Amino acid sequence: MLEHSTTWLAIAFFVAAVLYSSVGHAGASGYLAGMAFVGMATPMMRPTALVLNLLVASIATIRFSRAGFFSWPLFWPFALGSIPLAYIGGAITLPGHWYRTLVGLVLWTAALRLWLDVRLVTTHAPPRVAAVLSGSAIGLLAGLTGTGGGVFLSPLLLFMGWAQARETGGVSAAFILVNSLAGLAGNPASLGNLPPELPLWGGAVFVGGLIGAELGSRRIGTPAFRRLLGLVLLIAGAKLVFS
Repeated sequence: MLEHSTTWLAIAFFVAAVLYSSVGHAGASGYLAGMAFVGMATPMMRPTALVLNLLVASIATIRFSRAGFFSWPLFWPFALGSIPLAYIGGAITLPGHWYRTLVGLVLWTAALRLWLDVRLVTTHAPPRVAAVLSGSAIGLLAGLTGTGGGVFLSPLLLFMGWAQARETGGVSAAFILVNSLAGLAGNPASLGNLPPELPLWGGAVFVGGLIGAELGSRRIGTPAFRRLLGLVLLIAGAKLVFS
């Protein structure tokens, strides 16, 4: 890969990790957007996004949990449904055009999530059957696309009144972590497609994840920057869908 693309992606991944981890996400859609912009080969995109996801999701899970924003009763039904389907989705290799189109649609969904600002007064627990079934559907999408599924879970939790914003962040971070692991486990051969630049990018997202998770779990949000990132995702999604 060209040197300028490597450096540009390191910066872009750092920014994505800061912004995403501040809302309990790991940044896969941001990483995929950056890789789409530089024209990275499709076989490299999914495993790269998942490995970077693991780093940031681990940090966000720990930080949000320590701050008291993780709920095991809310988390486990969604994870129960998602993990086996993320494993199955990870084992499926879509044709390049279909993969890029599906990822483009995921980026548009992520952009919508970043633009939304939902505040709830009261919440209620989700029906367990609904949680398991929706977790299964999200897990399959997560495995197919190389994301953790947080871009689908968090708006679902908020729109249905199942969690407040920061609790959504804590649950989503853990959800992304287990689905990323399951997606990689479903296709271990894909690890052979990881680019040599991965250690640099991993360091960038690790630092970004530390900063963002601290901001999101204890300090402030970054609404203006999230909206800007949403615009970037819209453009990247269009590039994938219509290229």
